[in-house]
Amino acid sequence: MGNSCSNNLGIPPAKGPNAVGCTDFMMDHTAQGTFFRLYYPCQKADTAEKPDWIPSKEYFNGLADFMKINRTLSERIFNYLFGSFKIPALLDAPFKRNGKCPVVIFSHGLGAFRTLYSAICAELASQGFIVASVEHRDESASATFFYREKRESEKADMAPHGSPASAPQNLQQEWMYYRALQHGESEFPLRNKQVKQRAEECVRALDKLIEMNSGIPVENTLRTQFDWATLENSMDLCRIAAVGHSFGGATVIESLCKEVKFKCGVALDAWMFPLDDEIFPRVRQPIFFINSERFQWAGNISRMKKLESAAIQRKMITIRGTVHQSFPDFTFLTGNWIGKLMKLKGEIDPEIAIDLCNRALLAFLQRHLDLEKNFNQWDPLIDGKDKNLIQGTNVTMLQSSI
Repeated sequence: MGNSCSNNLGIPPAKGPNAVGCTDFMMDHTAQGTFFRLYYPCQKADTAEKPDWIPSKEYFNGLADFMKINRTLSERIFNYLFGSFKIPALLDAPFKRNGKCPVVIFSHGLGAFRTLYSAICAELASQGFIVASVEHRDESASATFFYREKRESEKADMAPHGSPASAPQNLQQEWMYYRALQHGESEFPLRNKQVKQRAEECVRALDKLIEMNSGIPVENTLRTQFDWATLENSMDLCRIAAVGHSFGGATVIESLCKEVKFKCGVALDAWMFPLDDEIFPRVRQPIFFINSERFQWAGNISRMKKLESAAIQRKMITIRGTVHQSFPDFTFLTGNWIGKLMKLKGEIDPEIAIDLCNRALLAFLQRHLDLEKNFNQWDPLIDGKDKNLIQGTNVTMLQSSI
């Protein structure tokens, strides 16, 4: 995408025993289709390259809209700051079969998109998971795209600007940008409608993986080099979890309510506002809330507490020195001064924070997906037993007992 002032900044490589591959999948080219980035254990491939962290300039435009700054100016700034960073995974590398992989569906936050949580998703893949990071089409992503059939007048131009070479020539790329709240508009109806659509998109992504696992041929609109047939009989469909950040945390809870195939959920600094109160008693799966120290407030914690249960494990920890943006990759890609100015960094070293998050997440998944791994070595983290963790919440006016 361009030059960068990286100064040794970068997304940390995954720490598990497997090399990590990634590829993009779009089923049904319309806005109603499924779009996700897949992370998976891969064979090491000398020819494979790491993909750009920001896939195209339209995502910079979307981030500018979300942050309410000028697109032209912001494209230059974002390209300078972030344009040359790569995701720590090999694009379209061959899948490595080694037993059946548990499955995670990942949901991004408000104003984000499918590539921004690669430090978490790649770590899960390196530990043997297949992870589908959904790009939501509910107008909560800063940007996303789909395709429409070309009009007759457009068919003469076989190489339209902005349309990737991998797309079928009869299709025209269409961009969907973040929809800001209108003046005087009530927020809850919009966010509640969005969280329901997001959960449906997570379930559709899971359904697509189940088809692939069954050997049903799939057609990828994006025509990547990855061989989807290699995923046949590769997934452990008894071991499926939902993970998400912020709005994605609410999406996790909505998804658990909607689909019992999700055996547990992990909500990273969840924004609970979009959810109907009535769904809380209907969620039957274990949930793990991993919070930042600077984002949460009493009203949000009280909604998490509505999920407390004597019969179903509900856990909460807070990572000291973290901010809301300590979970997406941005936190690794800015220096200390600008990172704190833009609230992308807290006081804690970002790599220490993400390691705590990932290890606690893996321990919880082992416990509730009944995995035969060694992630239980990190079980104490689930109960906040680390100098950089708080058991429950730091919101002192409402100490949570979960």
